[in-house]
Amino acid sequence: MTGPTGENGQSHVGARVREYRRMRRMTLRALGEAAGVSHSFLSQLENGRTEASVGSLRRISVALGLTIADLFDSGTPARHQVLRREDRPQVGVQAGSRKYMIAQPPLRHLEVYSAEFEPGASTGDGAYTHGDAQEILLVISGEVTLELDDERHTLRTGDSIEYATSVPHRLVNSASERTEVLWIISPPTPDEVAVDDAQP
Repeated sequence: MTGPTGENGQSHVGARVREYRRMRRMTLRALGEAAGVSHSFLSQLENGRTEASVGSLRRISVALGLTIADLFDSGTPARHQVLRREDRPQVGVQAGSRKYMIAQPPLRHLEVYSAEFEPGASTGDGAYTHGDAQEILLVISGEVTLELDDERHTLRTGDSIEYATSVPHRLVNSASERTEVLWIISPPTPDEVAVDDAQP
């Protein structure tokens, strides 16, 4: 099932997808992976050159943390939105972990993510970098080990640390229970870097 193109049809929907994707600081590839569609399809949709099925729009809206109705709404995105925990958009994850986007529009200069790690889970096998921004890691609950270049820091509930995203870093749940952390990044990771880096 597809809708008509035109001012009130799919061309408008594509423009809304592009608007929200940019607000979320997501690349076409990142959104495509989260929604289960190709980035080339998304590019054509955003530019009004193709139509999308209801199923595809539903997956795209979920990946953006929206409803399908939000994509058809012609109004300006709400400036203040409550994001319920159960409605957080989930983004790229590693085995044993779940990562969620917290920052919602109109935030354009800040990225905020929360993540949960099962015992022994980590951000990946190796350290990674992304852009050159300031990043704050806050432990909401549990205990983690942060490998920061050649340093190792054990952080527990309420602890935080600040570092540059250009410094190789890796996070491991070193506790025997699930841990929850919060990342705050400013400015957001550039789009061209975000294509290759799934973690904050």
